[in-house]
Amino acid sequence: MTWWHAVIIVIAGVWAGTINAVVGSGTLVTFPVLVALGYPPVTATTSNAIGLAPGTVSGAIGYRHELVGYWPQVARFAVASFLGAIGGTILLLSLPKDAFETVVPVLVGLAVVLVIIQPRVAKWVTKRREANGTEHKPGPLLMFLLFLIGIYGGYFTAAQGVMMMAVMGMLLSEPLQRLNGVKNSLSAVVNIVAGVIYAFTAPVSWPVVGLLAVGSTIGGQLGAKIGRRLSPTVLRGVIVVVGVAAVIQLLIK
Repeated sequence: MTWWHAVIIVIAGVWAGTINAVVGSGTLVTFPVLVALGYPPVTATTSNAIGLAPGTVSGAIGYRHELVGYWPQVARFAVASFLGAIGGTILLLSLPKDAFETVVPVLVGLAVVLVIIQPRVAKWVTKRREANGTEHKPGPLLMFLLFLIGIYGGYFTAAQGVMMMAVMGMLLSEPLQRLNGVKNSLSAVVNIVAGVIYAFTAPVSWPVVGLLAVGSTIGGQLGAKIGRRLSPTVLRGVIVVVGVAAVIQLLIK
């Protein structure tokens, strides 16, 4: 690994950590960067999951004030995410590498679509809350959906945060800032579970992990502190451009 490769990976980690804390989908920055630098898709995915885990923890800590008094409920949600993440890692390790490389462009494309429609989903959720006026409490449906998102996150982490926000926004009556804190916490659970399993059972580039960990930790704090001042449109635009470029590159390969 050359020095400028290392610099690029750290910068990508900072940007991904910031994006994950604010809107999610940081993987759509780091995954294409790693693939472009020559890392195989599976190695890029596993190294990315481990390297971004400290960033998701950092982002969750940054939102700790929004979660005061809500941690018992977060712990219940975390059980579903924990079990789902185990299922997702089993899928990645069980299926042939060719199958993963075939489905990755589809998953990246799906993540890009989710990022694009996220504002409309948020507006719909807000209007639904205002029109309904009733309080939505956690139920079996939410736990099941978080479990499914955990499977997706354990297999391929891109846009899992967007999925979580959409689901929780529709099925809970909590403020969106609190839900963002919950999203960061659950993403941390998924990344940590997947990262621990991959560390012992999958091909991993540890230099990449270290660089991403440093960058994403810094980014997680930046996202939690100043992310609300950044334009979501700008962040979303960057994610979409990088994601589309990743799909094109993967299809060409």
